[in-house]
Amino acid sequence: MKIHEYQAKALLRGFGVPVPRGEPAQTPDEAVNVARSLGGSVWVVKAQIHAGGRGKGGGVKVAKSLDEVKTLAQQMLGMTLVTHQTGSKGRVVKKLLIEEGAAIAKEFYLGIVLDRARQKPCVMVSTEGGMDIEEVAAKSPHSIYKHWIDPVTGMTEKDAAAIAQKLNLPIEKILVDLYRAFWESDASLLEINPLILEKNGAVKALDAKIEFDGNALFRHPDIVALRDLNEEAPEEIEAAAHDLSYIVLDGDIGCLVNGAGLAMATMDAIKLYGGEPANFLDVGGGASTERVTAAFKIMMKRAGLKGILVNIFGGIVRCDVVAEGIITAARQVHLNVPLVVRMQGANENEGRAMLRDSGLPITLAEDMGDAARKIVALKSAS
Repeated sequence: MKIHEYQAKALLRGFGVPVPRGEPAQTPDEAVNVARSLGGSVWVVKAQIHAGGRGKGGGVKVAKSLDEVKTLAQQMLGMTLVTHQTGSKGRVVKKLLIEEGAAIAKEFYLGIVLDRARQKPCVMVSTEGGMDIEEVAAKSPHSIYKHWIDPVTGMTEKDAAAIAQKLNLPIEKILVDLYRAFWESDASLLEINPLILEKNGAVKALDAKIEFDGNALFRHPDIVALRDLNEEAPEEIEAAAHDLSYIVLDGDIGCLVNGAGLAMATMDAIKLYGGEPANFLDVGGGASTERVTAAFKIMMKRAGLKGILVNIFGGIVRCDVVAEGIITAARQVHLNVPLVVRMQGANENEGRAMLRDSGLPITLAEDMGDAARKIVALKSAS
């Protein structure tokens, strides 16, 4: 789960991390009132969307008067902001963060991410922070210092000192507080880009991005309350209501699979044979007819869908149950795109017979490769 920058900064502030003063605004007049309450002569107007690269996309601007704050707010609110993380469709800006200005002497990068291979949080820092950190990481990976934290002991004084030394900054306390925020909120990513050194010697988190482990959200109702449904695809919201794992992608071949690993392999197979998956959809190991039907309907709502591949391995879930869901949904939505089904495992013969006898335009496949080849070919011919 993702949250907005203003929410991330409020969370960090609660752990003692220094951040600029600022408040969200949803109208130009609110933006002016926030700027007036902050005081000063320089403010930053920042679009609030769940994506990085806002600065390059025109979503972060400096204002030097209250009139300019209002003008920038008018320009940003309602605009479609396109960045390298939003895709070509972009995101509509519905909220802003109005912050006090900062006299920046130097920018740094600091991130904490869970390294699943080592089963440890990894702290990454660089003296080259700012908008081009991805380019820095790609061209000069040696400039990114990595330090792994023992999850049993947490961030120790020795850890903090080693990391602070790499940046040549007195940030031991900030490091401890940031790690505490990461660990205690069950975050999967905490990124400060940039961490700034101001001309007066103060260190602040000028930007903040936090993502949370969805499997741990039951422990954090306060974080769940921060969820902004406007930032999520309607299909993903509907899928969550049916306890389905669904992620919208850019392709045109829908995928309905049971099991995350099999879903990933199915998408790879589609790409191998020249297609592009339209979604990740895992109906789970204990999928019922109702859940499969709901999943199928959600997938069919996708504009530009040109084909569907169903790939089921019957273990806990039975193939005949899945077949019933497919038939029910296909009849209700009036299926008008090619549908290829591969199913193997528990009750596969019964499931395949049900699909053959349904009278629906369903193509059966023998294995995953055969299914991927067939759906790509049928989509191209339709």
